[in-house]
Amino acid sequence: MSRGHNPSIFREYDIRGIADVDYDADFARLLGRAYATYAADQGMRRVSVGRDARLTSNEYAEALKDGLRAGGLDVVDLGMTPTPLVYYSLHHCDVDGGIQVTGSHNPSDHNGFKLCVGKVSIYGDAIQELRRIVESGRFRDAPRGGEEHYAIIPPYQEELIAQFGTLPRRLKVVVDSGNGAAGPVAPRIVSAIGCDVRDLFSEPDGRFPNHHPDPTVEENMETLIDAVKRDGADLGIAFDGDADRVGLVDRHGRILWGDEMLVLFARDILATRPGAVIVSEVKCSQRLYDDIAKHGGKGIMWKAGHSLLKAKMRETKAALGGEMSGHIFFADRYYGYDDAIYAACRMLEVVAKAGKPVAELLADLPPAVSTPEIRVDCPDALKFRIAERAKERFRAAGYDLIDIDGVRVKFADGWGLIRASNTQPILVMRFEATDAAKLAEYRGIVEKVVDEVTREIGAA
Repeated sequence: MSRGHNPSIFREYDIRGIADVDYDADFARLLGRAYATYAADQGMRRVSVGRDARLTSNEYAEALKDGLRAGGLDVVDLGMTPTPLVYYSLHHCDVDGGIQVTGSHNPSDHNGFKLCVGKVSIYGDAIQELRRIVESGRFRDAPRGGEEHYAIIPPYQEELIAQFGTLPRRLKVVVDSGNGAAGPVAPRIVSAIGCDVRDLFSEPDGRFPNHHPDPTVEENMETLIDAVKRDGADLGIAFDGDADRVGLVDRHGRILWGDEMLVLFARDILATRPGAVIVSEVKCSQRLYDDIAKHGGKGIMWKAGHSLLKAKMRETKAALGGEMSGHIFFADRYYGYDDAIYAACRMLEVVAKAGKPVAELLADLPPAVSTPEIRVDCPDALKFRIAERAKERFRAAGYDLIDIDGVRVKFADGWGLIRASNTQPILVMRFEATDAAKLAEYRGIVEKVVDEVTREIGAA
């Protein structure tokens, strides 16, 4: 194994770890060499590189570019930019792939790399092939590639502004960029399409001094919720650190989770594209899948993970995809990748067209109570074994299971999920039921099994 990295950073759909602990700039340079070697077999010649606002991102991006160029690739440097704009460059610029240096929604001391070949994110075996190339040290020798800089933000902004035009109703909106990469990009677009915007924490700062940039965690949304209520805003929008996840707050300060967003997006698309395929994942509400069917669509439950969802969308020619975490993928009127800024604009369009607040638009959903994602710390070395043994325990007990990603246990009036995260050393659980008493009952059943198998595996 090469010096300077923890092999566990090579995950299912990206490369990620604690900066300067799990890997360093020397590793970023080796990764650039490995990507260039891998790219040579794909006939690639030019690649775009972006970075988020983290304190280590500039150093890692420079080292990565050096490795890419040493392997013979020409580099188009996009500078500090949201991850979706690296994806956008794959369609807008003359490049054969792209890499974003980002820690996404993780703590400020984390960082990593999201990698694309052609116009798609690589994952699984392709990520492991890069690991094998890095660890073998067998890199392509080629004349050194060149480098140019391209300002990707202006054409991206203009394309979205042109698509949405002026919304049919003026909305009051609070935008919280969380000191991440969205700040220099998103507020201008939201304002230009006809919204009165109050922006929070738009200055990029990789220390994330105001709150952690993960809109799936309720405490990170508190400032936005307060601002929406205080201003009487129609909607609050939050972005994660690299702006590929969106969080939304309605006018009452209630958080809309990813599956609720998908209900509204799916209805909007199915009104003009009857029978459209919509892909989501195992953490999402059964109400979403039922609502898709009710409105004439075909809902597909799939594995969590942005690369996996995008691949399933391509396979099924889906119009829309999304996750509980706020990764939303539009192939309807857009390119099919996860773009939180674009998704926010689509939600503003839905609300403006409807002439009703979000709460009213969702009022006809059947009653249900659910938990947010429950994240239980669990070492990477144990989390998959625990989820697998829990699945075996429930199967032996005769429960009806969905096991495409961890295990989703079906109960009479709800469900419970256990899965190992592909990005963090945690187990993810979520529960849904028709009332609070059943929710507590189902959660108790599942957590008891998880506790039992955790003790068994820990004692082994």
